[in-house]
Amino acid sequence: MKTSRWLAALGLVLFWPGVSFAAELDGSQLSTLWGLPFAGLLLSIALLPLLAPVFWHRHDGKVSAAWALAFLLPLALVHGPALAGMSLVHVLLAEYIPFILLLTALFTVAGGIHIRGNLPGSAALNTAILAIGAVLASFMGTTGASMLLIRPLIRANDNRVHNAHVVVFFIFIVSNAGGALTPLGDPPLFLGFLKGVDFFWTARHLWPQTLFLIVTLLAIFYALDAWFYRHREEVRPLDPTLDTPRLGFDGAANFWLLGAVAGLVLLSGVWKSALAWEIAGTHIGLPGLVRDGGLIAITLLSLKITSAQVHADNQFSWSPMQEVAKLFAGIFLTIIPVIAMLKAGVSGPFGAVVSAVTRPDGTPDPAMYFWATGLLSSFLDNAPTYLVFFNTAGGDPQAMMGVLASTLAAMSAGAVFMGANTYIGNAPNLMVKAIAQQRGVKMPGFFGYMLWSGAVLVPLFMLMTFLWFK
Repeated sequence: MKTSRWLAALGLVLFWPGVSFAAELDGSQLSTLWGLPFAGLLLSIALLPLLAPVFWHRHDGKVSAAWALAFLLPLALVHGPALAGMSLVHVLLAEYIPFILLLTALFTVAGGIHIRGNLPGSAALNTAILAIGAVLASFMGTTGASMLLIRPLIRANDNRVHNAHVVVFFIFIVSNAGGALTPLGDPPLFLGFLKGVDFFWTARHLWPQTLFLIVTLLAIFYALDAWFYRHREEVRPLDPTLDTPRLGFDGAANFWLLGAVAGLVLLSGVWKSALAWEIAGTHIGLPGLVRDGGLIAITLLSLKITSAQVHADNQFSWSPMQEVAKLFAGIFLTIIPVIAMLKAGVSGPFGAVVSAVTRPDGTPDPAMYFWATGLLSSFLDNAPTYLVFFNTAGGDPQAMMGVLASTLAAMSAGAVFMGANTYIGNAPNLMVKAIAQQRGVKMPGFFGYMLWSGAVLVPLFMLMTFLWFK
């Protein structure tokens, strides 16, 4: 009965006669107080696992829903149920559902590939796995590469007492920096591709920065991991997952499904179709429906063709995916007014941020674009943040790839690289953290992780600013 009443109420909002869905939330008229639910959700993610871990693990979805309602209900009261309903439907249909379907497909397919063998987690082996993941990330996406390699990496290091740093650098390199070279690597670059940026533009213009960041991080990691391995006497006498050292793959058919996922995402960007539907003001095109339907089919096919033994060997469970789905549902909803205020440009509450990226002579400042896009992408969804600053810089792809190439490179690098600054900066970060914790790795908390990123990443970003974006 409760479900039917909610559906009926939603139907009234969507199809009430005379309701116009042409309007949208005007960020220039909003107070920064509308951002409090988003800030509250971030603080909940940061503090509750530390202050009330049992409560958080049992009720994280309820906390996320409560903050979402703390935004939606006042929105309905102040601006009317029509606008609240339109905002909810737009986030669900245009953003959240496609996002979750893609993550679910990648999580499922990668979870159906078991890399056999349990080589000892030495500094050299760990560094090699991170380097391979960095290369794969730009071709199969940061999520796909992360889900494929995080389990064998954890298994290789499960006889080491101090192994959280291995996962932290995995997030830095594989879940973020490695996705900077193609639109398949990270969602912001895919949005740029949809806007008209050439497919190989980022590879041509971001390879020096990407190579510098990845190689430097690998060097730092190798030195740190070798020190831990040699001087902390941390290796347990018995490896809990010792098995045959011969490497191999089980469930290798899922590699074809990973390729199909990448193909569907690319197809949805290049295929243009006039066939589309309007649902409560949200444009739903045929290419997007085909992509999402294909992702569902691939997920189900992977579950069907993957043996139970492969899932058992991978210790596959849905809990990491469920945690990400619940938390990002709240994030996608509470972020609505924050993005609206950013879109309002200089006339909005965040006008100072938008103005800061422009020099006194009216030209874009690449250094400020790098940091503004990056720092906001550390806490907000990096895809719409990238789009906001893309439009702030003019929004003309030909000009962006030409006279404004340094600006486009700066915002692209900021959106991708600085997603590693926090656990919520990029979806794979939380998924990797959840899988690691499920396997017994004592991961740092929200602020503990930021201490790592502040100590390792921020100095490198500052150096990159002087080398490429000044």
